[in-house]
Amino acid sequence: MRLDRFVSHAGGYSRKEARQLIRHGRIRVNGTVLRNEAFRLDEDAEVICGDERLVLPQRIYLMMHKPVGLISATEDGTQATVLSLLPQDIAERVHPVGRLDKDTSGLLLLTDDGAWSHAVSAPRRHCAKTYIARLAEPLVDDAEQRLADGLMLRGERYPTRPATLVRLADDEVRITITEGRYHQVKRMFAALGNRVSLLHREAIGGLVLDDALAPGQWRVLSDVEREQVLTGA
Repeated sequence: MRLDRFVSHAGGYSRKEARQLIRHGRIRVNGTVLRNEAFRLDEDAEVICGDERLVLPQRIYLMMHKPVGLISATEDGTQATVLSLLPQDIAERVHPVGRLDKDTSGLLLLTDDGAWSHAVSAPRRHCAKTYIARLAEPLVDDAEQRLADGLMLRGERYPTRPATLVRLADDEVRITITEGRYHQVKRMFAALGNRVSLLHREAIGGLVLDDALAPGQWRVLSDVEREQVLTGA
């Protein structure tokens, strides 16, 4: 997080007031006076204003039903991001955990807890993600086995990890993957000679998108739900 944002949120100052404190040498980070308002703080940095240590309010963990048309980023010069759906004071603190493509809807997590975010998205954790995919054509008969065996995607050196598939209709499936390669689900079905026309993420780990949330809506995660993301149960 930027130093000016941290000082603003932790100290209850406006962004303008926080920047003035920094420029006037009132802020020390790990014992050193810093005047760079854009300085990026480490998770465990000690920030002092005068004689007071600044500490952020309680961590934020959110579930959002991401609509189509927004990008999963904290900022973008030309396109609207998912943070535009949040109140400004929250949007300035959180970041998306992983990403969903602009034309993909469904479950998106947001937080200001870097350690939790990394635990969810780190490749070595193989956190399961489940999607509903609508396809342009009926699926080939051997799709389940080929996905379970792993597919070689164009431009990749290694096959995909085993994925599970459940057919919901001739042109609609539920697929669960444990990786996060670029456009992975779309590329997997392309490798099967098909094309994804609609993609919706319904679960991450053991957490399922709350069906009470309409596209664009969000809510706070419970402690149990935060654990479900990591444990898959």
